[in-house]
Amino acid sequence: MTRVGALIVFVAALAALAGPLLVGVDPAAQDLAQRLDGPSWAHWFGLDELGRDIFSRVLAGARISLIVGVVVVSVSSAAGTLVGSVAGYFGGHVDEAISRIIDILLAFPGLLLAIAVVAVLGPSLTNVVFALSLIGWVGYARLVRGQVLRAREFEFVQAARALGATTPRILIRHVIPTALPAVMVQATLGLGGAILSEASLSFLGLGVQPPTPSWGTMLNAGRTHLLDAPHLTIFPGLAIAVLVLGFNFLGDGLRDALDPATRRQAT
Repeated sequence: MTRVGALIVFVAALAALAGPLLVGVDPAAQDLAQRLDGPSWAHWFGLDELGRDIFSRVLAGARISLIVGVVVVSVSSAAGTLVGSVAGYFGGHVDEAISRIIDILLAFPGLLLAIAVVAVLGPSLTNVVFALSLIGWVGYARLVRGQVLRAREFEFVQAARALGATTPRILIRHVIPTALPAVMVQATLGLGGAILSEASLSFLGLGVQPPTPSWGTMLNAGRTHLLDAPHLTIFPGLAIAVLVLGFNFLGDGLRDALDPATRRQAT
């Protein structure tokens, strides 16, 4: 399953980078005379309500989904790692204050909070990334805090502290690296969640705006043709499901590879 997940992610990344160029069909080109035509040799996934090639639009939509996923996970994991490290290492009132902020944010459903933020700021790709990053760091902070609470009691950390190492040096050189395997697993799984959240916001009209191809926007446009042209929703929906599943498979494989307890059970 790990290899399957890695293959899915690789193919999606390849499609995002070079897919529309390899296909040779402009995702925005219209052929109104053949609108809503089903899959054929000329158009593998058929045409949409404006006569645009769905296959090329799905490939172009992969670029949007992966950009959002990578940026959101990068920003969220970096911010969450920093905040969680500070909370876990210093403890006391600092840990208490940060933990209460985390608990408050976790009390709200993440997608609803993202909808509220984008509704206030306005629908756009930048605002979607900002909204998802604003709520995404919480999970990383909670994860890293737990790892740092355990790591700060290690003998090599106490030895570095006794030798007079500064707090930033201890955190960067000794404490944070112990949490990186867990952060990597969380980030891989978080990529699938960010892609699904972006598709949900675009489906609601709060994400990427037409005519830019987005899987969520394509699903929203195709729901009015479920009976006469189901291919409008089938292929974007399959793209979302397969890519999210690929990241989940890859994240599970990384967790099994990086978790010492799992390796001991396997042996």
